[in-house]
Amino acid sequence: MRRALRWMRANLFAGVGSTIATLVALYVIARVVWGVLDWGLVHAVWSAPDGRACARASGGAGACWAFLGRWYRFILFGRYPYEAEWRPLLVVLLFVALLLASCDRRLWGLRIAVLWVAGLAANLVLMLGGALGLAYVPTDLWGGLPLTLILAIVGLALAFPLAIVLALGRRSRMPAVRALSVAYIELVRGVPLITVLFMASVMLPLFLPEGTTIDKLVRAQAGFVLFYAAYLAEVVRGGLQAIPAGQEEAADALGLGYWRKMRLVILPQALRIAIPPLVNILIAGFKDTTLVTIIGLFDLISTASNAITDPDWRGFYVEAYAFIGVIYFLFCFFLSRYSQALERSLARDRT
Repeated sequence: MRRALRWMRANLFAGVGSTIATLVALYVIARVVWGVLDWGLVHAVWSAPDGRACARASGGAGACWAFLGRWYRFILFGRYPYEAEWRPLLVVLLFVALLLASCDRRLWGLRIAVLWVAGLAANLVLMLGGALGLAYVPTDLWGGLPLTLILAIVGLALAFPLAIVLALGRRSRMPAVRALSVAYIELVRGVPLITVLFMASVMLPLFLPEGTTIDKLVRAQAGFVLFYAAYLAEVVRGGLQAIPAGQEEAADALGLGYWRKMRLVILPQALRIAIPPLVNILIAGFKDTTLVTIIGLFDLISTASNAITDPDWRGFYVEAYAFIGVIYFLFCFFLSRYSQALERSLARDRT
């Protein structure tokens, strides 16, 4: 308690100006918090047959959470068949379980790799069907949160190994390998993601042989992987450049070959240094999945936008976007906090 009081006196009430600024900030925060609570809880409407009844009940002073009661399943799962929505729900839970399992350092290595391979295979079977007695569901009907997680998690997971190869290629002593790596990284980083998605979805089919088709989701996933591999490669390269030259010389002195040296000595240290920018890229990639809207895939943003166009519930966009905003915040906040905990844990291991 005394420590808290000393901290407040030193940081919030150190002088007249500091005290006035603190009181003004507390007043503004209190007004904002009360306004949100008054709108979201006190005057909110939780049940109504349609939007007009909900608006009359709240008098325009509160949220209409009855909208989410009517549309939350469509926002979360898109056009996936109603009677089979337990399958995308299970996919979301499996992704969350895999992310939580990845936080346990005791599982790192072969075990976590096996878990991810098995989990991704199970998710594919659940979403696509056509096996184990599950009805087939084409990717055109996938949407909402499962699609967002598939694009982000699978895309970034596949982009990371390619990024390591590109980062090593850019530092290679072989001119051809270095030139190809530099050309790829600079070319991809020089265009926006929306352009890559447009090329993968619209332009690529024009160059395929007649009668050959590639699923739209696969094309979008490939574009996502290729784009973020370039950004992750630069982050990994920054970590590699931060490793003292003595580490590589010591590995050479031990007689380690190039790949063993990178796998056992250089890359673990480089990736530990690069944790903050790596997590920044991961969070950006998770949020950038919203861009697939332009190529006709129904992610969370698309399903929410379609829900508010219903004539009976038109106008409740604040409730819809607040709902998906909370979902994005939870996933991004988890990644941020875990990366900080991992940094502290790895720092303790070094001391």
